[in-house]
Amino acid sequence: MKRRVTVQDALQKLAETEGKRFVKLFENGTLELELYVPKDVDPQQPHRKDEVYIVISGTGFYVNGKNRDPFGPGDFLFAEAGVLHRFEDFSEDFKVWVLFYGPDGGELKS
Repeated sequence: MKRRVTVQDALQKLAETEGKRFVKLFENGTLELELYVPKDVDPQQPHRKDEVYIVISGTGFYVNGKNRDPFGPGDFLFAEAGVLHRFEDFSEDFKVWVLFYGPDGGELKS
C-alpha cells in the first residue's frame, strides 16, 4: 500500500488523465484521496460522503450551503455529505487535496 503521495506525483498522474479535473491517488477502507484542480469553473455537485479539502495552493472563495468564505494555502475545508458546495473566483494556481470518508450519507452530526 502506498504510504506517501507527493504533490508532484499527483500532478503527474493528473496530467495522464487527458484533461480531467481530478485524479484518485489513494484508497483504504472508506478513505479516498484525490487531487482536484478545477479550471475556470467548479462544476461540483453534492457528494454521498463527507469530504475534507486541504488547500495546496491558490486563493478564492469556498461556498458551502449558505456560507461563502475566503480560502488560501494550508486551509482545511469541510463539506458534509449531500450539501451543495463549490469553489468560486479561485486563482489559476488553485490545487486542493480531497479526502472522502465514512459511510454513504455521511457521519453523524455532532
